[in-house]
Amino acid sequence: MSESPNAARAKVASQLQVNLISPNHLQENAAKLREIGRTFISDTISVPTPEMYTYAVNATLGDDVYSEPTMLALEAHMAKVSGKEAALFMPSGTMSNQIALRTHLKQPPYTILCDHRAHIYKYEAGGSAFHSGAAVTPVIPANGHHLTLPDVQANAILSDDIHIAPTEVISLENTLNGTIFPQEEIIAISKWAHANDVKMHLDGARIWHVAAETGTSLDELCQPFDTVSLCFSKGLGAPIGSCLVGPAAFIKKARWFRKLFGGGMRQTGILAGAAAYALTHNFPKLAQTHALAQTLEAGLKEIGVRITSGAETCMVFYDPSTVGITYDEIADCASELEEPLVLGGSRLVVHIQTTPEAVQDFLSIVRTLAEEKKAAGFVPSADASASAPTDVYLRRVPKTK
Repeated sequence: MSESPNAARAKVASQLQVNLISPNHLQENAAKLREIGRTFISDTISVPTPEMYTYAVNATLGDDVYSEPTMLALEAHMAKVSGKEAALFMPSGTMSNQIALRTHLKQPPYTILCDHRAHIYKYEAGGSAFHSGAAVTPVIPANGHHLTLPDVQANAILSDDIHIAPTEVISLENTLNGTIFPQEEIIAISKWAHANDVKMHLDGARIWHVAAETGTSLDELCQPFDTVSLCFSKGLGAPIGSCLVGPAAFIKKARWFRKLFGGGMRQTGILAGAAAYALTHNFPKLAQTHALAQTLEAGLKEIGVRITSGAETCMVFYDPSTVGITYDEIADCASELEEPLVLGGSRLVVHIQTTPEAVQDFLSIVRTLAEEKKAAGFVPSADASASAPTDVYLRRVPKTK
């Protein structure tokens, strides 16, 4: 005798059932939050607070491919505060950058000019070539800190020589490795670019830090650029999302590309709500983050560690070889603490949930190791001059006790 339709449906339903919430989820999440407060690998690991969730779940329930009121309100707000005509929410900063470039670049051949350390060049999986068929001109800044107009002029391609792909877009990044790009230099590059019919895009994933540190408004920081990508999940602590801002016609086309790329989303009101909460409540915390990063830098200098890129905002790059220590030795000691520290290589990122205790514990490890090396006969290097930072993203997972 065959199963009844109801019995068959019940069997399928039982196969699909799943419970992902641990009975100890409150304790586990509290432990995870403590770990995040002691993690220096990135600011993307910061997490939504209960207050952010409470605010976000009250958002509207529309479908963003059609119309989502809370998201439309967020996009309108981002356009206004950035001084642009329109904005478009994206799942990630990488998608926001890549769709911006794809929308700018209409017909090959063409080249994108950027800093050799730029995220669009090093950390977006070759997206410019894949999505846009674009060549990239990565430029090493002569001053070791930021591109200047002479750097751009020396490397931009304006020729109509058929052997060469002309520069169509200049893409800058602010902050880049935590450093602030001087606004007067950006303006100079922008004026020259626009005079030569070259578009300007900004990867402004962490532009919030520039605004917080310098007191410069977002619209002033964005003004020299045709388009800007702004991340909510870096620095501000939202769970997901970026906004691309620019001219209305440009954003209309970018929305089409977002759909083509698979980025059309549905009930995004909760994501817009989280972003709005982050803008309102987390942006004011960035100044404290910068102060904590400066404490980290000052402590390392006092020990004798070389700083290869200082705490202009939320990042410090360091080289402990001047006191005879390796990154692995620091990471091993950090992983053996009762409450481990999670470290990468040369890059230390302080975020809005980093604890002062984590900073002091890190400095204590480095200080102890340096003293041990000195006692064993190591002579500290007198050369503490800065060199170009090596942005290592490798995560060192704490050892299991």
